Amino acid sequence: MIALPDKYCENMKILLKEDGFNSYMESFTEKPRPAFRINTLKTDLQTWKKICPFNTETVPWCEKGFITGTEARALLPKHPYYFAGLYYIQEPSAMLPASVLPIEKGDRVLDLCAAPGGKAVEIAAKLNGSGLLVANDISVSRAMALAKNLQMAGASNVMVTAEPPERLTPCFKEYFDKIILDVPCSGEGMFRREPEIIKNWIDKGPVYYSRIQKDILREAYHMLKPGGSLVYSTCTFS
Repeated sequence: MIALPDKYCENMKILLKEDGFNSYMESFTEKPRPAFRINTLKTDLQTWKKICPFNTETVPWCEKGFITGTEARALLPKHPYYFAGLYYIQEPSAMLPASVLPIEKGDRVLDLCAAPGGKAVEIAAKLNGSGLLVANDISVSRAMALAKNLQMAGASNVMVTAEPPERLTPCFKEYFDKIILDVPCSGEGMFRREPEIIKNWIDKGPVYYSRIQKDILREAYHMLKPGGSLVYSTCTFS
């Protein structure tokens, strides 16, 4: 069992109540199962089901997402289909934000905290060569990985930037029809998969990141067209 901070457990008990908290703690005894989402710029559901080399079940909230067994973990990032851009390895929960963003043909879309690119790849697939996707990450090294993943996916009409949000706002004031904002956070949703993140939670905690999130959200708001849609997400409970 992973040793979670006492303060975190207290917060989760309040948030989830006793039954929910007990179920949540039990989940830490389970091994995370790998998952992936197919890239409809390169394939479609019907074709994929015919050629899929893995035993899978569909992610309930994403028809293009699939969960597979732990035995496939090592093969997923090495299979030729991966390098051909047919699928993107992604946690099931991370598939939700881009799935619910109502992309329409010709939209101008901003993924403001885009690296490593899972959500940007899905947005590009929804745009299918129309409109414009600006995929940004403040880290240059992460933006390079983002660009690589978008290229591997066959995405077009995409601009990759590596800027702090406040540098983008003057260039794109009220410009975007849709914005997806998967902000930096203390990583509570990653504790099971990456227990080393717990130390970061102890050192900084949610309050540190909440200030950053508010600043990013403020800039995103100014880049959104009046009447546009913004999806805000984190992998954090508090």
